[in-house]
Amino acid sequence: MGHGLLFDALIYLSAAVIAVPLAKRWGLGSVLGYLLAGIIIGPFLLGLVGEQKDVMHFAEFGVVLMLFLVGLELRPALLWQLKGPILGTGGLQVLLTSVALTGVGYLLGLPWQQGLAIGLILALSSTAIVLQSLQERKLMQSESGRSAFAVLLFQDIAVIPILAILPLLAIAPVASSGSSELAGWQHGLLVVAAIAGIVLGGHYLMRPVFRAIAQSHMREIFVAAALLLVIAIAVLMESVGLSPALGSFLAGVVLADSEYRHELEADIEPFKGLLLGLFFMSVGAGIDFSLFAAHPLLIPALVIGLMVLKWLVLMGLGFVIRLSPNQRWTFALALAQGGEFAFVLFSFAAQNKVLPGSTISLLTLVVALSMALTPLLLILNDRVIQPWFDYRNQSDTPEHEQPELVEHPVIIAGFGRFGQIVGRLLHGHGIGTTILEQDASQIEMLRKYGYQVFYGDASRLDLLHAAGAHKAKLLVLSLNDPATSLEVIEMVKKHFPHLRILARAQDRPHAHEILRHGIDSVHRETLGSAVDLGVEALTLLGFRANQAWRAGQMFKQYDNRLLREQVNYLDDEHTYINKSLQYRDILSDLLQDDQEGQERTHAHQWNSGLPDNDKEAT
Repeated sequence: MGHGLLFDALIYLSAAVIAVPLAKRWGLGSVLGYLLAGIIIGPFLLGLVGEQKDVMHFAEFGVVLMLFLVGLELRPALLWQLKGPILGTGGLQVLLTSVALTGVGYLLGLPWQQGLAIGLILALSSTAIVLQSLQERKLMQSESGRSAFAVLLFQDIAVIPILAILPLLAIAPVASSGSSELAGWQHGLLVVAAIAGIVLGGHYLMRPVFRAIAQSHMREIFVAAALLLVIAIAVLMESVGLSPALGSFLAGVVLADSEYRHELEADIEPFKGLLLGLFFMSVGAGIDFSLFAAHPLLIPALVIGLMVLKWLVLMGLGFVIRLSPNQRWTFALALAQGGEFAFVLFSFAAQNKVLPGSTISLLTLVVALSMALTPLLLILNDRVIQPWFDYRNQSDTPEHEQPELVEHPVIIAGFGRFGQIVGRLLHGHGIGTTILEQDASQIEMLRKYGYQVFYGDASRLDLLHAAGAHKAKLLVLSLNDPATSLEVIEMVKKHFPHLRILARAQDRPHAHEILRHGIDSVHRETLGSAVDLGVEALTLLGFRANQAWRAGQMFKQYDNRLLREQVNYLDDEHTYINKSLQYRDILSDLLQDDQEGQERTHAHQWNSGLPDNDKEAT
């Protein structure tokens, strides 16, 4: 249909808003919801949207953003620890699956060149569907999740040599366009230079750039800078013939040690989610049901054959790498489909006369259908296979060890003049803290002193979760802005009810608002120092030190009691004032009584030390 961009956006967003919540409610997951929405609005059912190639190309940027966020979760040291699974598990999967598919193609009568091309392309799995599905199930840190991630990462790397191999498999001669003017070694140097630029630029250039942007206190510019970074890297990698997703992943790894890591995650996450959803809907809308109707037996046989063969290879691989049986099933079912790179590689194979157009049309449909079936297989795994293994009674799989990131029991939100004192006291007793700070000028200095500090707005749920709020014991709330501190309290009480909050109040009205939000532990920033000064003044005026100290403690005790009682009368000025006057009189009487009692006690102690004759005289 010849509708404009706004109409297409209306259709896609409406389909997503309706289908995805329904799919989640029915336990089908968001990925299947997006796929079903795409099928419904596609040209073969309602026909509300037409050609999907342009939409698919745009939506694939969601995969790029997802790989960037995955890279942010992997520090270089942790990625180095995963080199064995990436090269071993990932390499074996691509090799064994390619060989098996090539053999099947040869047995079906295809030339070995076409069989090898099909084997290499179909060996790849869908990074978008697998990672999204595993993240929704919180399985990324399980045995199966880590192994699946290693395989997917190797597959993204393998796209590069596959692109180089495919032209060599061409059966028909391909006319040279003369577009490539670089020799092989020159192109190799260009690739190395691009990768080195990403690594060095990310390590030495981006941190001061993000610091300067953060100091502007304009969040929209920070978001724009984050998107600019990912887009620029994608363009750079495409220009040298590499996978944009691989480049964005590498950039994410380089920036994983940055204090701006969590802010980058929070800013890019919404764009990633929307574009991934658009990608899944494009896959669904691109399923050619007319071709399916023309081959009602062949296409289901090809889909089942592909997924069964990949499942067998993955199950065998899971046995080799010693995955537990239940994790082996999750690992194999998650990766048994074709991948989104197949669409690109099949198009490239057509350009280079490696595969005929009819074969590419059939296999493209097979890949799309296998991707659509994967969420259903994972639901089957959740509801039938895993319970059979008594999955729910097993102990939770430990998360990745991250030596640079320590999960501290205390989070300090705001590390200004107030928060620093609390942090120093806790560190003096060997208690580690995670610091959330939005003042960019503070970040670098705190890192030099060895603090674990992250840049970002503490009122954001994703940042609190990333800082470990779900596992921490205490949140010290020492922000300068009263409104933000109240937002943080609401967020924490809703999403982290176990987390005990110790809140700083700038003044009495702020303390009243904190108490109204149900926080009992409120500490006014001027009360303690003002009382200490008053105690010293009493001492200099002739009061005994212990008497002055007792007066100060009694004043704080009754003022805090008055503070809590005043909360009930904030809307009644007359009662509020009367209560204040009443407590002032009570406190005055108590202090006077305490002073007289101390004097009597002192006189008694003095008198008890005199001889009996002197006692009688007195």
